[in-house]
Amino acid sequence: MPRNCKKRNIDHILQSNFFKPNWIPLHDLDIQEVGSDEIEALRLAYLENLNMIDWATKMWVSGPTFNRILNSGITKIADAIINSKAIKIR
Repeated sequence: MPRNCKKRNIDHILQSNFFKPNWIPLHDLDIQEVGSDEIEALRLAYLENLNMIDWATKMWVSGPTFNRILNSGITKIADAIINSKAIKIR
């Protein structure tokens, strides 16, 4: 049985939680769900320009855990962009 997910600190709340390609009706699109922790990891890594120790400290996770969260978010968003999927942030 897997461990319970550790509580993570998320400082930034998004204005919207759904993104989709223009001119394609939502009912024709597959939906890729991205966690709010993955979005926060992307924000800290690429918009705040912090180093790995600061990223992990701000989210209350270890460095390797932060990297797993970040890589998961990058993979999901890349898949959604390349394969024309809608992105839902949970």
